[in-house]
Amino acid sequence: MSDVSDKGEIGDKGDRGGTALVLGGGGPVGGAWMAGVLAGLADGGIDPLSADVVIGTSAGAIFGARLACGESARELYERQLARADRIDLPVTAAQTLRYLWAALGSPDSQRSVQRLGRAALAARTAAESDVRRTIATLLRDATAWPTNTDLRITAIDAHTGSLEAFDAAGQVTLVEAVTASCAVPIVWPPASAAGRRWIDGGTRATANIHLARGYRRVLAIAPLTSAPGPHPSARQQAAELEAEGTDVLLVSPDRAALRAMGRNMAADTPRPGAARAGHAQATALADAVSRLWKG
Repeated sequence: MSDVSDKGEIGDKGDRGGTALVLGGGGPVGGAWMAGVLAGLADGGIDPLSADVVIGTSAGAIFGARLACGESARELYERQLARADRIDLPVTAAQTLRYLWAALGSPDSQRSVQRLGRAALAARTAAESDVRRTIATLLRDATAWPTNTDLRITAIDAHTGSLEAFDAAGQVTLVEAVTASCAVPIVWPPASAAGRRWIDGGTRATANIHLARGYRRVLAIAPLTSAPGPHPSARQQAAELEAEGTDVLLVSPDRAALRAMGRNMAADTPRPGAARAGHAQATALADAVSRLWKG
C-alpha cells in the first residue's frame, strides 16, 4: 500500500520512461462506456494493458482488476451489451443532497473530502459485508492480485481524507481494495481494510491522473472528468503532467456518448448504449492512442 499525497505519484521514473493506464470512476453507466472504449482500442490492435502500471479508481478499479487478471476487453464489452454485471445502486434524492452538502461545504479540497468521510461514517447504509459480496461478484475471476501487471487501486481514508493506493505488495486483498475504491460516500458504507475505513477513491479526483507522475506516456480513460466540490478536474491534472513533459491522452465521453449515457450514472438501462458509444469513440481515436502508446 502506497501513501500518496494530492501531488504524489505511483512510481519514480527518473528518466521519464514507461507508460501508465489510468481508469477512472463513473458508476455502472460510466463503467459500461469505459468497457466500450477498452474494447474499441483492443479491436484497433492496441493493448492498453501493456502499460507499466494500471491505476484504477472506483469503476476503473473493477474493470482494471478484471483486465489485469486475464479477462479480455472484448468480454468486458460484450457483458455490458448483454446487461451482465448488473449492479443495483439506487441513489435517493436525500442521499444526493447529503453528499452535495458535505462536498460543497468547504472551499478547500482536503476539508471537503474530510466532510464527506464524516458523513459517510455517520450514514445508515447497507451492510458492509453485503457490499463486499457484490464487489466480489463483479470481479468474477479476479480473486487475487495479478502477478503480471502492476495494478494500483485508489481509496481515501474516511477519517483523514488522505489518498492511498493499494497494490500486491500490501496486506489488503484485491476484493478489499476494490470494495474500498467503490465505497461511494453515504450510498455505500466505508470499507474496512488494514485497520482503517475507506471511501471511494474518486471522491476527490475521479481518475487520479496525477498519480501517474513520473511516467513518460499516460492514457487516461475518465467517464467523469470532475468530482463535486473544490477538486482538480481530470483535465487540470492532465495539463499539469503535460506541463512537466509527460505525453498525456485523456479520453472522456464525447457528445454522442454523453447522450447515450444520460444523467443517471447509477442506472442500468443506458449501459448497452453507453458501451456502444464508447466503442465508437475509441475506434475514432485509435490512431491517436496508437501514436501515444508506441511513443
